[in-house]
Amino acid sequence: MSSSKQPILVVLTSHTKLIDSDHATGWYLPELAHPYYRFKEAGYPLIFASPKGGEAPLDQSSVDAFKDDEESKQFLKDEEGQKLVKNTQKLSEVDPDVSKYAAIFYPGGHGPCFDLPLDEDSHRFIRAFYETGKPVSAVCHAPAVFSDVKLNDDNYFLKGRTVTSFTNEEEEQAGLTKNIPWLVESRLEERGATFQKTQPWGEKVVVDRTSTGRILITGQNPASAARMAEEVIKALESQ
Repeated sequence: MSSSKQPILVVLTSHTKLIDSDHATGWYLPELAHPYYRFKEAGYPLIFASPKGGEAPLDQSSVDAFKDDEESKQFLKDEEGQKLVKNTQKLSEVDPDVSKYAAIFYPGGHGPCFDLPLDEDSHRFIRAFYETGKPVSAVCHAPAVFSDVKLNDDNYFLKGRTVTSFTNEEEEQAGLTKNIPWLVESRLEERGATFQKTQPWGEKVVVDRTSTGRILITGQNPASAARMAEEVIKALESQ
């Protein structure tokens, strides 16, 4: 493993509750576990952060849903990985100099629909990574974090971008459309993005690259997390 590679900043949610529901939420296990192992295998150190710092809440339903997924099971027993998620840096205290990082990545879960879209520190990191040509990436519900980000020209970050995320149809099938602030697919389109998707629960990754080298990489759902990470690595290796 090369120690010369810059770290990838992984930003997790600190939010634990859905609207009008006793169902706890947080970050979704395979959407962190699968990219975690791709990034590690490629030699990238990882720095974990969250709005509140400390232990980032795991959505326990994802543990049950992916109890037979090998990498998810492995991550739950991974000493280094567990230390990272239980001791996240407070996002407001993370070194803001993005030249020190390779990329930024947001894992999904319903939690990121609540706290991160309104988090000004998150906005600043997204803007800085993107405007300096560093890959910005998110999977499943996590593209919600882009919804209110504006670039330095005051346009929405999503305006004119091509993206994917957890779809309205997938949310309906999950039975949680009334328990989140808004549907992610609809909100991304409202902000001016072109939305692409495949059939519910299928693999879909979208790489949006501008003529000036700005890179946004999004994955639709848990099945897309590994390839999303692979596309981030591919973008980094080609720079």
